[in-house]
Amino acid sequence: MSKIEGLYSALLRRNQEAEAELPAEVRRNVAPNGLRLVLANALQSSGDQTVNASTVLPWLFSALGVPSALVGVLVPIRESGSMLPQAFLTPIVLRARRRKWVFVTGALGQALSVAAIALTAALGEGLGAGIAIIVALAVFSLGRCLCSISSKDVQGRTVPKGERGQINGVATAAAGVVAITLGVTIRVVGGEELAAGQLAWLLAGGAALWVLVAVVYAGIREPADDPQQSSEQRQDAHWFGQMVRLLRDDRPFRSFVLVRSLLLVSALSPPFIVSLSIESGSNTLAGLGGFVIASGLAALLGGRLFGRLADRSSKRLMSIGAGIASAVIVLTVVVAALPGFTGEGWLGTLVFIGSYFLLTMMHTGVRVGRKTYIVDMAEGDTRTKYVAVSNTAMGVILLVVGGISSLLATAHIFWALLFLAAMGLVGVFAGARLPEVSRRDAG
Repeated sequence: MSKIEGLYSALLRRNQEAEAELPAEVRRNVAPNGLRLVLANALQSSGDQTVNASTVLPWLFSALGVPSALVGVLVPIRESGSMLPQAFLTPIVLRARRRKWVFVTGALGQALSVAAIALTAALGEGLGAGIAIIVALAVFSLGRCLCSISSKDVQGRTVPKGERGQINGVATAAAGVVAITLGVTIRVVGGEELAAGQLAWLLAGGAALWVLVAVVYAGIREPADDPQQSSEQRQDAHWFGQMVRLLRDDRPFRSFVLVRSLLLVSALSPPFIVSLSIESGSNTLAGLGGFVIASGLAALLGGRLFGRLADRSSKRLMSIGAGIASAVIVLTVVVAALPGFTGEGWLGTLVFIGSYFLLTMMHTGVRVGRKTYIVDMAEGDTRTKYVAVSNTAMGVILLVVGGISSLLATAHIFWALLFLAAMGLVGVFAGARLPEVSRRDAG
């Protein structure tokens, strides 16, 4: 056994039966391709921490004196901007015989965008700096869009069922280690106040990480697509009509999109927990380093565990994650609503830090589960279309659900959290009705 085979076998519990079903060319390269996917995904997740629209960029806006009104558009642009164009771009992506080059293009686009944000952080200030960063973030989201469309297909072509969830999990855990290290460094160097110049160096490091992602991904040995099949797929370039037909006619896929919508509970609730903690008098989560450490610790603990659970039953993992997240939200609201409760003491600190950590950890599980599910539920170009259409639909749904929860938060944060918790509870039952697509003998 080669060193590469040995390392891959040490990191993952391999599914020999599934590997035996692969073509010989693919089977020979499972281990080196798998390791490259782990490394590329870990580097990408680490880079995400340096340009996080919920923590780093708002902090940067504050340091640069950007009007606070612009802070509210960061997360929608970052998330929806990477999802909405996917159905439109899919016919273009399908022309690539090897989808890894689409991913490489997206990674380099993200590197350039983050470099532009770093330059703005070093030289800009005020409204002009804010607009420049928003434009760069929009370009960043477009690059992320290309990576999202292509990555699931590359993984599906190069790694068998029973190992895909573990790859996502190991990469998530590795990124968690990086995030914890980064968070501690931020706390030591910047403390509670971090200057724009220091954040510029942090962002420059993020740009370098995306260059490394592109280099690592370029080395994946991906089998070429069937030219005849690609030619047939290119004939259907009417992306909007294709999206509508897919959602209308493909019931399993439509059910997955519905469930994924209900699972937004773990994605949208953590910022409200932070706001609730501040409103209650707690400043423990005010430091940027504290946010990064909490997210990194959740990823580190959840990555390996959720990766293996996803390979056994990705739909069950999604339901469990949504259920626990909803329960955490309800419990937090009940405790915070108690007469005399305050976030100033150690008990309040424990409540909010614990809730934030658990929700972030459950979001890690939900993400690993739904990524594994959509890779396992289809093959070839159908998988690419599933990823693109589901993400485009989610871009719209994210804006709608985010708008409703933000509107409810104007009355009280409790209502926004309870609304998201109710969605999650419905998602538990809807997720249980999804068809099983995982290899139950995995792990």
